[in-house]
Amino acid sequence: MYFAIIGRKTLIKTVAIISALAVVCTIFFSSKAHVVFGGKPLKKLPIYYVQRNDKKISVSFDCAWGVTYTDQLLSIMEKQQVKCTFFTVEFWAKKYPDYLSKIAKAGHEIGTHSATHPHMAKLDKNAVARELTSSSSVIKEITGVSPTLFRAPFGEYNDTVLKTAEELGLYTIQWDVDSLDWKDLTKEKIAKRVLSKVKSGSIVLFHNQGKHTAEALEEIIVTLKNQGYTFVPIGELIYKNDYEITADGGQRSLI
Repeated sequence: MYFAIIGRKTLIKTVAIISALAVVCTIFFSSKAHVVFGGKPLKKLPIYYVQRNDKKISVSFDCAWGVTYTDQLLSIMEKQQVKCTFFTVEFWAKKYPDYLSKIAKAGHEIGTHSATHPHMAKLDKNAVARELTSSSSVIKEITGVSPTLFRAPFGEYNDTVLKTAEELGLYTIQWDVDSLDWKDLTKEKIAKRVLSKVKSGSIVLFHNQGKHTAEALEEIIVTLKNQGYTFVPIGELIYKNDYEITADGGQRSLI
């Protein structure tokens, strides 16, 4: 009888432990949290920012819906001698090829933002590959340069998206500073938000069609320059080889 009780207690404890582990696994693997062992995430991650101490940062613009403020943005960056990265959707590039050419000729970097701006985490591998190869082909046709950077629409990704992009020679880029300009924040709120979050190695997200983005951009650039920051395209900010991605999306050099 005593051994039966001990056996029953052991069984209950074992079931309880297994249940607890199942809950933990569910939390980690079904949410945005990333389990880390030895400093490395179990899930694949894109690059959110770069771990570096030289105060270099990158400004990026997603292009999908219009060109109303694009000339103003380009003028500001020319005046401030800043080069940035534009992520363009294929249908935008086809609708505004002259603008894509203008951006490239001004010395800015072009990355793909997909072909049709879908929720790519819902696509299978073949569909993801079509989105990336088709959009990259159009960018090369217009600018003469094949993109090496990719930003997922809506910032949504999974292992299939990341692995497929990597196989196609693309670095998947997120951001660690979101201007939220797409919410039509005032120029003061955009500037305050960006300036309060930037750090060395940051990647800042803007949209070329943000209503007040151009109004805030020059103040942001001038203020950050005065703080000792320099601006480079994302392709110059990231490490191309010998790196790892930390649990919070930081790209860290292994050299």
